[in-house]
Amino acid sequence: MSPEHLRGGPSSRGVFVPWCLSGAKFGMNVIGLMSGTSADGVDAALVDIQGDAARPALRLLAFETFPYPQGLRSRILTAASGGTTQEVCHLNAYLGELFAEAAMGIARRAGLPLSAVDLIGSHGQTIHHLPGARREGAHDVRSTLQIAAPAVIAERTGVTTVADFRPRDMAAGGEGAPLTPLVHYLLFAHPTRGRVVLNLGGIANVTILPIGADVAAVTGFDTGPANVLLDEFVRATDLADCGYDEGGRLAAVGRPVAELLEGLLDHPFIRRPPPKSTGRETFNPAFVSDFRQRLATTGHSELDGLATLAALTVQAVAINLRTFVLPHTAIQEIVVMGGGAENATLMRGLAEALPECAVVPSESLGVPGRAVEAMAFAALAYLTATGRPGNLPRVTGARDFRVLGCIVPRATYRGFAHD
Repeated sequence: MSPEHLRGGPSSRGVFVPWCLSGAKFGMNVIGLMSGTSADGVDAALVDIQGDAARPALRLLAFETFPYPQGLRSRILTAASGGTTQEVCHLNAYLGELFAEAAMGIARRAGLPLSAVDLIGSHGQTIHHLPGARREGAHDVRSTLQIAAPAVIAERTGVTTVADFRPRDMAAGGEGAPLTPLVHYLLFAHPTRGRVVLNLGGIANVTILPIGADVAAVTGFDTGPANVLLDEFVRATDLADCGYDEGGRLAAVGRPVAELLEGLLDHPFIRRPPPKSTGRETFNPAFVSDFRQRLATTGHSELDGLATLAALTVQAVAINLRTFVLPHTAIQEIVVMGGGAENATLMRGLAEALPECAVVPSESLGVPGRAVEAMAFAALAYLTATGRPGNLPRVTGARDFRVLGCIVPRATYRGFAHD
């Protein structure tokens, strides 16, 4: 399938019409909902999306993070690491309620009635992600599970909801992640500057945007851990009451422990060629517990341990770019977003590790970094609703482009031919 297959959409009565033939333009107000590996709340973005035959344009109308109730994070992480099916079942419906409240909240913040919202795209909350094929009889099985029931979201809001984006890509042989590169292309591709878009969320991932590239040239992959290990280490050691290293100030006090860092960088995921994706299944509390035990044998401080994990994030990014990207792609800028962009120690480390590239926060290009992932799932929902693929096979390893997700229609839906 060629990139031309990205250009298609339905007519107002649900009949597929190729964009390149119809010349149509579709405008929608779409809410994107996302909770990442931090599992601490729902990021909600309301996005005005205007489509044309080449690429839809995204304009952020409002963004807010709606924190989870106290104690919910620990329940989610327990469910993700071996909880009961009863608890997972309950959390699926309960998170659906919270995601619906976030959708209603972001509409209120924007001063927009829900009746003016055309669509909701929900990533949900990842409970487990197993992109590596596991052989079962004659089948190579890849699996992923995101919860926050889209039926609850659609019922409470009255808005058609698209969710479960990752499984279709995995059914087509892909990793199901990362899915944000297509949206990074829409937001950051530049005619004269090669860019790497670096998201420092729980996991670090990169999108490669060559100079003047069209969508067929875009690649991307996870490079390794980011805030998932830093936050877990801070919580485990009680280094900060807030549970994270605000601004990277604590890591700045410590000094990386060279022998520990060398061992961490030998982790097989970090040096594995793309396509690749990872998550809490690999970089988790058990990983941090093992690291703390090894740190204790060195006599170094907990602040040195935190500095070592920060250096792991930075060096994993640098190793991956120097090995898999920079030898064949000219890159002038690294555009950083996610919570890690607010960590001065990480930003300083990136600038030192990759001096040939300008390291800039996405805000300098007019895009709030914390909003990008929620914006991405608004855009992915829009692509699904207009009949266009949301994955990039060069990124995920899927066999071909696929329209992603499952659609839960609003209560007044009367069938595809009549809606």
